[in-house]
Amino acid sequence: MQSLVLGATGIVGGYIVQHLLLLDEKPIALSRSPPKDPGGAQWVSGDLADPTALKFPQIEIIYCTVEVGLLVQALPHLLNPSLKRVVAFTSTSIVTKMDSELVSERESMRGWAEAEQKLIAICERLGIEWTILRPTIIYAEGRDGNVTRLARLIQRFGFLPLAGRGTGLRQPVHAEDLAIGAINAAAQEAAINKIYVLPGRDIISYREMVGRIFDGLQRPRRIVSVPPSLWKLAFLLAKPFFPNANAAMGTRMTKDMVFDGSPATRDFNWKPREFRPRFEGMV
Repeated sequence: MQSLVLGATGIVGGYIVQHLLLLDEKPIALSRSPPKDPGGAQWVSGDLADPTALKFPQIEIIYCTVEVGLLVQALPHLLNPSLKRVVAFTSTSIVTKMDSELVSERESMRGWAEAEQKLIAICERLGIEWTILRPTIIYAEGRDGNVTRLARLIQRFGFLPLAGRGTGLRQPVHAEDLAIGAINAAAQEAAINKIYVLPGRDIISYREMVGRIFDGLQRPRRIVSVPPSLWKLAFLLAKPFFPNANAAMGTRMTKDMVFDGSPATRDFNWKPREFRPRFEGMV
């Protein structure tokens, strides 16, 4: 099969390219900044926001790891007689942040949910099979904006504050597992025209998740529980080093965010690894 990977230099897209190459496929990889070493893939420099400027050979599968709204606008321009499947990533945040205390987050999640529905509608109108994958907290040691950012805070300060006891449950999932899952889903008829949640293997508290990040850095666990009334002050102190953070993060530390991955296990053998990150050599 000939595949097109959108967002191929991202953490999930990059792993998709790697694993397609391991399957003896030479995928087409789209990025605004392709690497100097193509590594066996067919790299195309371009922006999905300007699809009329993109020229591809016949493709059968599209893997989309960028904003789904961009794919919705671009898909009519990417259509060719061979295209039969789209596998696109969104996020479980569509569920967990839909009732966020922050208006901006609620609006953003509504936008994501609408983009999902628009993608489904346009695929069905064009006669293209689709699969939507919603991962939980994505990590890839040293590269992601979730677990790695916490690791860098720990490196800098030697401790990490939590709002309350951090009892909310989490399921971190590795970016490579998501790539493998996407490729498996694309190969299975059972996954056609379905939405799946892709959680990590372990169900652990936010506090334990942070503790395992300390372990991965080979540092003693120094976790400070901050009363909710003082959290906003702690947040303001950490904000310069955690630019995308917001005060609502403290509220979510006590909220369970657990999802059932069994449909994905049943339909395309979803088998994520346990959460034991390692940060050797991370600066």
